[in-house]
Amino acid sequence: MEFECRLDRRQAAAFLTARSYRTAPATLAKLACVGDGPTFESFGRKPLYREADLLAWARAKTTGPRRSTSDPGAEPSKREGGLAEPTHREAPLS
Repeated sequence: MEFECRLDRRQAAAFLTARSYRTAPATLAKLACVGDGPTFESFGRKPLYREADLLAWARAKTTGPRRSTSDPGAEPSKREGGLAEPTHREAPLS
């Protein structure tokens, strides 16, 4: 049976920061509440993160190469390993 290591919030933030995705434990806590953070499992009240989920979330939040701040960069769905985000359209005003 293979065991995959799970990280608590402090360890998850350190893991991301060590890979140049600077993230605080408080940021992960806030994102867990609003539903915009990496996926996690709960052990009792303690959230546990998988390394692969942390990296997939960070890469999906990162733009592709850009030449200026006005350049949107490559879309996440077009980059290797990126996740496509849903497109939201506003209803026309009547």
